[in-house]
Amino acid sequence: MGLRSFFDRIEPHFEKGGKYEKLFPVYEMVESFLYTPKTVTSVAPHARSYVDMKRIMTYVVIATIPCILWGMWNTGYQANSAIAALGADAATGWRIALLQMFGISLDAANPMANIAHGLLYFLPIYIVTLVAGGIFEVIFATVRGHEVNEGFLVTSMLYALILPASAPLWQVALGIIFGVVIGKEVFGGTGKNFLNPALTGRAFLYFAYPANMSGDSVWTPVDGFSGATALGVSAADGVQALAAKGIDWSDAFFGTIQGSFGETSTLACAIGLAFLLFTKIANWRLIAGCLGGMVAFSLLLNLIGSDTNPMFAMPWYWHLVLGGYAFGLVFMVTEPVSASHTNAGRYIYGALIGVMAVLIRVLNPAFPEGMMLAILFGNVFAPLIDYFVVQANIKRRARRHG
Repeated sequence: MGLRSFFDRIEPHFEKGGKYEKLFPVYEMVESFLYTPKTVTSVAPHARSYVDMKRIMTYVVIATIPCILWGMWNTGYQANSAIAALGADAATGWRIALLQMFGISLDAANPMANIAHGLLYFLPIYIVTLVAGGIFEVIFATVRGHEVNEGFLVTSMLYALILPASAPLWQVALGIIFGVVIGKEVFGGTGKNFLNPALTGRAFLYFAYPANMSGDSVWTPVDGFSGATALGVSAADGVQALAAKGIDWSDAFFGTIQGSFGETSTLACAIGLAFLLFTKIANWRLIAGCLGGMVAFSLLLNLIGSDTNPMFAMPWYWHLVLGGYAFGLVFMVTEPVSASHTNAGRYIYGALIGVMAVLIRVLNPAFPEGMMLAILFGNVFAPLIDYFVVQANIKRRARRHG
Protein backbone atom coordinates (compact mmCIF):
# COMPACT_ATOMS: atom_id res chain seq x y z
CA MET A 1 0.00 0.00 0.00
CA GLY A 2 1.45 3.34 -1.05
CA LEU A 3 1.65 6.39 1.21
CA ARG A 4 -1.08 8.17 -0.79
CA SER A 5 -3.40 5.20 -0.29
CA PHE A 6 -2.61 5.22 3.44
CA PHE A 7 -3.63 8.86 3.78
CA ASP A 8 -6.82 8.23 1.75
CA ARG A 9 -7.72 5.28 4.01
CA ILE A 10 -7.33 7.12 7.32
CA GLU A 11 -8.77 10.46 6.14
CA PRO A 12 -12.44 9.63 7.01
CA HIS A 13 -11.43 9.19 10.68
CA PHE A 14 -10.31 12.86 10.77
CA GLU A 15 -13.22 14.35 8.83
CA LYS A 16 -16.39 15.73 10.43
CA GLY A 17 -18.13 12.93 12.33
CA GLY A 18 -14.98 10.78 12.49
CA LYS A 19 -13.51 9.60 15.80
CA TYR A 20 -10.47 11.88 15.41
CA GLU A 21 -12.41 14.90 14.10
CA LYS A 22 -10.69 17.37 16.42
CA LEU A 23 -7.27 16.29 15.16
CA PHE A 24 -8.05 17.10 11.51
CA PRO A 25 -5.60 20.10 11.50
CA VAL A 26 -2.78 17.73 12.46
CA TYR A 27 -3.74 15.24 9.73
CA GLU A 28 -4.08 18.03 7.16
CA MET A 29 -0.71 19.50 8.15
CA VAL A 30 1.15 16.22 7.53
CA GLU A 31 -0.83 15.29 4.40
CA SER A 32 -0.49 18.70 2.74
CA PHE A 33 3.22 18.80 3.59
CA LEU A 34 3.74 15.69 1.48
CA TYR A 35 1.13 16.19 -1.27
CA THR A 36 -0.53 19.03 -3.17
CA PRO A 37 -4.04 19.70 -1.78
CA LYS A 38 -6.81 17.93 -3.69
CA THR A 39 -9.23 20.87 -3.45
CA VAL A 40 -8.22 23.61 -5.92
CA THR A 41 -10.18 26.39 -7.59
CA SER A 42 -10.73 25.56 -11.27
CA VAL A 43 -13.47 27.83 -12.62
CA ALA A 44 -13.93 31.54 -13.31
CA PRO A 45 -14.10 34.18 -11.94
CA HIS A 46 -11.58 33.09 -9.30
CA ALA A 47 -7.92 33.85 -9.89
CA ARG A 48 -5.86 30.69 -10.31
CA SER A 49 -2.15 30.05 -10.05
CA TYR A 50 0.10 27.02 -9.75
CA VAL A 51 2.04 28.92 -7.07
CA ASP A 52 -0.07 28.48 -3.94
CA MET A 53 0.68 29.44 -0.34
CA LYS A 54 2.58 26.19 0.24
CA ARG A 55 4.92 26.82 -2.72
CA ILE A 56 5.52 30.42 -1.65
CA MET A 57 6.54 29.35 1.84
CA THR A 58 8.72 26.57 0.43
CA TYR A 59 10.53 29.04 -1.84
CA VAL A 60 11.33 31.32 1.11
CA VAL A 61 12.77 28.39 3.06
CA ILE A 62 14.86 27.41 0.02
CA ALA A 63 16.15 30.99 -0.21
CA THR A 64 17.51 30.76 3.35
CA ILE A 65 19.71 27.72 2.55
CA PRO A 66 22.84 29.80 1.71
CA CYS A 67 22.48 31.65 5.03
CA ILE A 68 21.97 28.37 6.91
CA LEU A 69 25.05 26.71 5.43
CA TRP A 70 27.23 29.79 5.85
CA GLY A 71 25.90 30.38 9.36
CA MET A 72 26.85 26.86 10.44
CA TRP A 73 30.32 27.17 8.90
CA ASN A 74 30.95 30.59 10.40
CA THR A 75 29.72 29.58 13.86
CA GLY A 76 32.05 26.58 13.83
CA TYR A 77 34.87 28.70 12.41
CA GLN A 78 34.50 31.35 15.12
CA ALA A 79 34.27 28.68 17.87
CA ASN A 80 37.25 26.67 16.60
CA SER A 81 39.33 29.85 16.19
CA ALA A 82 38.47 30.93 19.74
CA ILE A 83 39.41 27.51 21.15
CA ALA A 84 42.73 27.66 19.29
CA ALA A 85 43.39 31.11 20.81
CA LEU A 86 42.35 30.21 24.37
CA GLY A 87 43.91 26.75 24.54
CA ALA A 88 42.65 23.22 25.04
CA ASP A 89 41.03 24.09 28.40
CA ALA A 90 38.35 26.02 26.49
CA ALA A 91 37.32 22.87 24.61
CA THR A 92 34.60 21.68 26.97
CA GLY A 93 30.97 20.64 26.74
CA TRP A 94 28.87 17.90 25.13
CA ARG A 95 29.44 19.24 21.63
CA ILE A 96 33.21 18.87 21.95
CA ALA A 97 32.77 15.36 23.38
CA LEU A 98 30.51 14.43 20.46
CA LEU A 99 32.94 15.79 17.88
CA GLN A 100 35.82 13.91 19.49
CA MET A 101 33.77 10.71 19.61
CA PHE A 102 33.31 10.87 15.83
CA GLY A 103 36.94 11.86 15.26
CA ILE A 104 36.12 15.38 14.01
CA SER A 105 38.88 17.91 14.66
CA LEU A 106 38.61 21.47 15.97
CA ASP A 107 40.78 22.82 13.17
CA ALA A 108 39.42 26.19 11.99
CA ALA A 109 41.13 25.63 8.63
CA ASN A 110 38.98 22.52 8.01
CA PRO A 111 35.62 23.58 6.45
CA MET A 112 33.86 20.31 7.32
CA ALA A 113 35.06 20.50 10.93
CA ASN A 114 33.64 24.03 11.13
CA ILE A 115 30.30 22.99 9.63
CA ALA A 116 30.01 20.01 11.99
CA HIS A 117 30.75 22.20 15.02
CA GLY A 118 28.33 24.88 13.87
CA LEU A 119 25.64 22.28 13.16
CA LEU A 120 25.71 21.22 16.81
CA TYR A 121 24.74 24.79 17.77
CA PHE A 122 22.20 25.45 15.01
CA LEU A 123 20.34 22.14 15.13
CA PRO A 124 19.28 22.24 18.83
CA ILE A 125 18.04 25.83 18.44
CA TYR A 126 16.06 24.98 15.32
CA ILE A 127 14.55 21.81 16.79
CA VAL A 128 13.45 23.65 19.96
CA THR A 129 11.99 26.44 17.80
CA LEU A 130 10.11 23.96 15.61
CA VAL A 131 8.72 21.93 18.53
CA ALA A 132 7.79 24.80 20.89
CA GLY A 133 6.29 27.03 18.22
CA GLY A 134 4.71 24.11 16.37
CA ILE A 135 2.84 22.98 19.48
CA PHE A 136 1.16 26.39 19.82
CA GLU A 137 0.43 26.50 16.08
CA VAL A 138 -1.37 23.15 16.34
CA ILE A 139 -3.22 24.20 19.50
CA PHE A 140 -4.60 27.36 17.87
CA ALA A 141 -5.44 25.50 14.65
CA THR A 142 -7.25 22.73 16.57
CA VAL A 143 -9.27 25.13 18.75
CA ARG A 144 -10.23 27.30 15.77
CA GLY A 145 -10.83 24.30 13.50
CA HIS A 146 -8.66 25.51 10.65
CA GLU A 147 -5.58 24.21 8.90
CA VAL A 148 -2.03 24.43 10.27
CA ASN A 149 -0.45 26.96 7.95
CA GLU A 150 2.93 26.41 6.33
CA GLY A 151 3.91 29.95 7.29
CA PHE A 152 5.34 28.60 10.52
CA LEU A 153 8.09 26.81 8.58
CA VAL A 154 9.30 30.23 7.41
CA THR A 155 8.87 31.85 10.80
CA SER A 156 10.78 29.09 12.59
CA MET A 157 13.67 29.20 10.12
CA LEU A 158 14.01 33.00 10.17
CA TYR A 159 13.75 33.09 13.97
CA ALA A 160 16.52 30.51 14.39
CA LEU A 161 18.77 32.43 11.98
CA ILE A 162 18.52 35.73 13.88
CA LEU A 163 19.59 34.26 17.23
CA PRO A 164 23.14 34.10 18.63
CA ALA A 165 24.63 30.60 18.80
CA SER A 166 24.91 30.76 22.59
CA ALA A 167 21.19 31.45 23.18
CA PRO A 168 19.84 29.26 26.03
CA LEU A 169 17.34 26.77 24.64
CA TRP A 170 14.62 27.56 27.19
CA GLN A 171 14.79 31.22 26.15
CA VAL A 172 14.64 30.14 22.50
CA ALA A 173 11.37 28.33 23.30
CA LEU A 174 9.91 31.32 25.16
CA GLY A 175 10.77 33.67 22.31
CA ILE A 176 9.14 31.63 19.54
CA ILE A 177 6.04 31.01 21.65
CA PHE A 178 5.75 34.77 22.24
CA GLY A 179 6.27 35.47 18.54
CA VAL A 180 3.66 32.90 17.42
CA VAL A 181 1.01 33.83 20.00
CA ILE A 182 1.42 37.61 20.38
CA GLY A 183 2.90 38.35 16.96
CA LYS A 184 0.45 36.28 14.91
CA GLU A 185 -2.26 34.11 16.44
CA VAL A 186 -3.97 36.79 18.55
CA PHE A 187 -4.59 38.69 15.31
CA GLY A 188 -6.13 35.67 13.56
CA GLY A 189 -3.13 33.73 12.27
CA THR A 190 -1.13 33.76 9.03
CA GLY A 191 -2.20 36.51 6.64
CA LYS A 192 -3.76 38.64 9.37
CA ASN A 193 -0.72 39.54 11.47
CA PHE A 194 0.65 43.06 11.11
CA LEU A 195 3.93 42.30 12.93
CA ASN A 196 6.62 39.92 11.71
CA PRO A 197 6.32 36.93 14.13
CA ALA A 198 10.02 36.00 14.02
CA LEU A 199 11.11 39.55 14.81
CA THR A 200 8.45 39.84 17.51
CA GLY A 201 9.94 36.81 19.26
CA ARG A 202 13.47 38.16 18.82
CA ALA A 203 12.47 41.56 20.21
CA PHE A 204 10.88 39.86 23.23
CA LEU A 205 14.14 38.05 24.00
CA TYR A 206 16.19 41.20 23.48
CA PHE A 207 14.24 43.18 26.07
CA ALA A 208 13.50 40.28 28.46
CA TYR A 209 16.98 38.71 28.51
CA PRO A 210 19.42 41.35 27.14
CA ALA A 211 22.47 39.71 28.75
CA ASN A 212 21.94 36.57 26.62
CA MET A 213 21.03 38.38 23.40
CA SER A 214 23.59 41.19 23.12
CA GLY A 215 26.99 42.23 24.43
CA ASP A 216 30.48 40.91 23.75
CA SER A 217 30.22 37.34 25.07
CA VAL A 218 27.22 35.87 23.22
CA TRP A 219 28.37 35.72 19.59
CA THR A 220 31.11 33.09 19.82
CA PRO A 221 29.88 30.15 21.96
CA VAL A 222 33.11 29.43 23.83
CA ASP A 223 33.40 29.95 27.58
CA GLY A 224 35.88 32.70 28.42
CA PHE A 225 35.87 34.27 24.96
CA SER A 226 34.73 37.87 24.60
CA GLY A 227 34.56 40.01 21.48
CA ALA A 228 32.30 42.73 20.12
CA THR A 229 30.58 42.47 16.75
CA ALA A 230 31.95 44.58 13.89
CA LEU A 231 28.96 46.89 14.30
CA GLY A 232 29.65 47.21 18.03
CA VAL A 233 33.29 48.11 17.35
CA SER A 234 32.20 50.72 14.81
CA ALA A 235 29.70 52.25 17.24
CA ALA A 236 32.38 52.58 19.92
CA ASP A 237 35.39 53.74 17.91
CA GLY A 238 34.29 54.34 14.35
CA VAL A 239 34.45 52.14 11.27
CA GLN A 240 38.19 52.83 10.91
CA ALA A 241 38.75 50.84 14.15
CA LEU A 242 37.77 47.64 12.29
CA ALA A 243 41.12 47.66 10.48
CA ALA A 244 42.90 47.34 13.84
CA LYS A 245 40.75 44.26 14.52
CA GLY A 246 41.78 42.74 11.19
CA ILE A 247 38.33 43.25 9.62
CA ASP A 248 37.95 44.80 6.19
CA TRP A 249 34.85 45.29 4.01
CA SER A 250 35.26 41.96 2.22
CA ASP A 251 35.28 40.11 5.58
CA ALA A 252 31.93 41.70 6.40
CA PHE A 253 30.59 41.03 2.89
CA PHE A 254 31.54 37.35 2.86
CA GLY A 255 30.64 36.94 6.55
CA THR A 256 33.77 35.79 8.41
CA ILE A 257 32.83 37.92 11.42
CA GLN A 258 30.83 37.45 14.60
CA GLY A 259 27.06 37.75 14.62
CA SER A 260 23.80 35.82 14.64
CA PHE A 261 23.63 32.63 12.55
CA GLY A 262 22.17 34.07 9.36
CA GLU A 263 23.13 37.72 9.41
CA THR A 264 26.92 37.71 8.96
CA SER A 265 27.18 37.00 5.22
CA THR A 266 25.78 39.67 2.88
CA LEU A 267 26.77 37.43 -0.04
CA ALA A 268 24.59 34.56 1.23
CA CYS A 269 21.69 37.00 1.72
CA ALA A 270 22.20 38.32 -1.83
CA ILE A 271 21.97 34.78 -3.25
CA GLY A 272 18.71 34.28 -1.36
CA LEU A 273 17.44 37.63 -2.67
CA ALA A 274 18.25 36.70 -6.26
CA PHE A 275 16.17 33.52 -5.86
CA LEU A 276 13.24 35.39 -4.29
CA LEU A 277 13.26 38.01 -7.05
CA PHE A 278 13.56 35.36 -9.79
CA THR A 279 10.56 33.46 -8.39
CA LYS A 280 8.72 36.79 -7.85
CA ILE A 281 8.17 36.07 -4.18
CA ALA A 282 9.92 39.31 -3.13
CA ASN A 283 8.70 42.66 -4.42
CA TRP A 284 11.60 44.70 -5.81
CA ARG A 285 9.93 47.99 -4.80
CA LEU A 286 10.42 47.12 -1.13
CA ILE A 287 14.10 46.40 -1.76
CA ALA A 288 14.61 49.59 -3.77
CA GLY A 289 12.86 51.70 -1.13
CA CYS A 290 14.87 50.24 1.77
CA LEU A 291 18.20 50.58 -0.05
CA GLY A 292 17.35 54.11 -1.20
CA GLY A 293 16.36 55.22 2.30
CA MET A 294 19.50 53.74 3.83
CA VAL A 295 21.87 55.23 1.25
CA ALA A 296 20.25 58.70 1.24
CA PHE A 297 20.14 59.04 5.02
CA SER A 298 23.69 57.71 5.43
CA LEU A 299 24.97 60.31 2.93
CA LEU A 300 23.04 63.04 4.77
CA LEU A 301 24.64 62.07 8.10
CA ASN A 302 28.08 61.85 6.43
CA LEU A 303 27.52 65.42 5.22
CA ILE A 304 26.39 66.69 8.64
CA GLY A 305 29.24 64.96 10.51
CA SER A 306 29.95 64.89 14.24
CA ASP A 307 33.01 65.42 16.43
CA THR A 308 31.72 63.13 19.18
CA ASN A 309 29.83 60.38 17.33
CA PRO A 310 31.97 58.34 14.88
CA MET A 311 28.88 56.61 13.46
CA PHE A 312 27.99 59.80 11.57
CA ALA A 313 30.93 59.08 9.28
CA MET A 314 30.03 55.47 8.51
CA PRO A 315 29.61 55.09 4.70
CA TRP A 316 26.43 53.48 3.36
CA TYR A 317 28.32 50.50 1.97
CA TRP A 318 29.41 49.61 5.51
CA HIS A 319 25.83 49.88 6.81
CA LEU A 320 24.93 47.40 4.06
CA VAL A 321 27.29 44.64 5.24
CA LEU A 322 27.27 45.09 9.04
CA GLY A 323 24.76 43.72 11.53
CA GLY A 324 21.42 42.40 10.39
CA TYR A 325 20.72 44.94 7.64
CA ALA A 326 21.18 42.56 4.67
CA PHE A 327 19.28 39.68 6.29
CA GLY A 328 16.44 41.97 7.36
CA LEU A 329 16.31 43.57 3.90
CA VAL A 330 16.01 40.22 2.11
CA PHE A 331 13.82 38.15 4.42
CA MET A 332 11.92 40.58 6.68
CA VAL A 333 11.30 43.76 4.69
CA THR A 334 9.97 41.67 1.78
CA GLU A 335 7.46 39.73 3.91
CA PRO A 336 4.21 40.36 1.99
CA VAL A 337 1.83 40.16 4.96
CA SER A 338 3.34 42.81 7.23
CA ALA A 339 4.59 45.13 4.46
CA SER A 340 2.62 47.74 2.55
CA HIS A 341 0.39 46.35 -0.19
CA THR A 342 0.27 49.28 -2.62
CA ASN A 343 3.11 49.92 -5.07
CA ALA A 344 3.66 53.52 -3.97
CA GLY A 345 3.33 52.42 -0.36
CA ARG A 346 6.06 49.80 -0.85
CA TYR A 347 8.59 52.48 -1.79
CA ILE A 348 7.63 54.56 1.25
CA TYR A 349 7.55 51.57 3.58
CA GLY A 350 11.00 50.39 2.44
CA ALA A 351 12.47 53.89 2.65
CA LEU A 352 11.06 54.36 6.15
CA ILE A 353 12.81 51.18 7.33
CA GLY A 354 16.09 52.14 5.62
CA VAL A 355 16.09 55.57 7.27
CA MET A 356 15.06 54.23 10.68
CA ALA A 357 17.76 51.53 10.65
CA VAL A 358 20.51 54.11 10.11
CA LEU A 359 18.88 56.57 12.51
CA ILE A 360 18.80 54.03 15.35
CA ARG A 361 22.33 52.82 14.64
CA VAL A 362 23.84 56.30 14.57
CA LEU A 363 21.84 58.27 17.11
CA ASN A 364 21.07 55.59 19.71
CA PRO A 365 24.36 54.70 21.45
CA ALA A 366 22.65 52.04 23.59
CA PHE A 367 21.59 49.96 20.57
CA PRO A 368 24.07 49.77 17.68
CA GLU A 369 21.90 47.31 15.73
CA GLY A 370 18.82 49.07 14.37
CA MET A 371 17.33 46.80 11.70
CA MET A 372 15.06 44.75 13.98
CA LEU A 373 13.37 47.76 15.57
CA ALA A 374 13.23 49.61 12.23
CA ILE A 375 11.31 46.74 10.59
CA LEU A 376 8.87 46.42 13.51
CA PHE A 377 8.41 50.20 13.35
CA GLY A 378 7.68 49.89 9.62
CA ASN A 379 5.22 47.03 10.26
CA VAL A 380 3.17 49.28 12.53
CA PHE A 381 3.01 52.08 9.96
CA ALA A 382 2.37 49.89 6.87
CA PRO A 383 -1.46 50.02 7.10
CA LEU A 384 -1.34 53.80 7.60
CA ILE A 385 0.93 54.22 4.57
CA ASP A 386 -1.47 52.18 2.42
CA TYR A 387 -4.42 54.21 3.71
CA PHE A 388 -2.90 57.52 2.62
CA VAL A 389 -1.79 56.09 -0.74
CA VAL A 390 -5.33 54.86 -1.44
CA GLN A 391 -6.87 58.16 -0.29
CA ALA A 392 -4.48 60.08 -2.54
CA ASN A 393 -5.53 57.92 -5.51
CA ILE A 394 -9.22 58.49 -4.76
CA LYS A 395 -8.74 62.28 -4.57
CA ARG A 396 -6.69 62.32 -7.77
CA ARG A 397 -9.37 60.40 -9.67
CA ALA A 398 -12.08 62.63 -8.24
CA ARG A 399 -10.26 65.73 -9.50
CA ARG A 400 -9.64 64.14 -12.89
CA HIS A 401 -13.29 63.23 -13.48
CA GLY A 402 -14.81 66.31 -11.85
